Amino acid sequence: MKKKGIFICIEGLDGSGKTTHAHRLVRNLQKKELEAIYTTEPSRGELGKFIRSSVLEGEKRIPRVLETVLFAVDRVEHLEKMVKPALQQGKIVVSDRCIYSSLAYQGSAGLDLNWIKEINSFVLPADIAIYIDVPPEVVVKRIKRKKSVMERLETQRKVQEVYLMFVNSGKLIRIDGDRPKVEVEQNILSLILEFLEKHKTS
Repeated sequence: MKKKGIFICIEGLDGSGKTTHAHRLVRNLQKKELEAIYTTEPSRGELGKFIRSSVLEGEKRIPRVLETVLFAVDRVEHLEKMVKPALQQGKIVVSDRCIYSSLAYQGSAGLDLNWIKEINSFVLPADIAIYIDVPPEVVVKRIKRKKSVMERLETQRKVQEVYLMFVNSGKLIRIDGDRPKVEVEQNILSLILEFLEKHKTS
């Protein structure tokens, strides 16, 4: 597939504001008369809906290995049916989460990162991937779940560690998300516009 569009991934902890900023990025790009669309993982397809209802929101957790495989299958379906066709049309696709979510969440839960990468070896890499970094202590105050605050905090810290590992390796670009939303929004937009300008001339 000869890719014409640009694939952007926005990552972050639950409660980091990534969904809000993914939507704002799309809106800001559209204001500049660029054809940008929003999408998300898990997908809006049947498997994605199952993952949301049974895996992410269900009372009982399924085995982590099965959970990771389900995410991978949904990811390839999402790429083939939604992302790649949009890129072939020259659109800018902004994805709320991508493979780094599996690496961070399932990896921090104890699964081997190399195995997660292997079962996602088909994944189309993002042209640019941004990690909105917000302290775990802040995000646990934003999200309300049944688990104890300390358990959520420890989980988020582990997930953050994996994300920062990919920041340090150059796979993710870190944006400080612990600032006013408008500052984060402008930071992301400036970064993407600079990337698009370089991509245009490369």
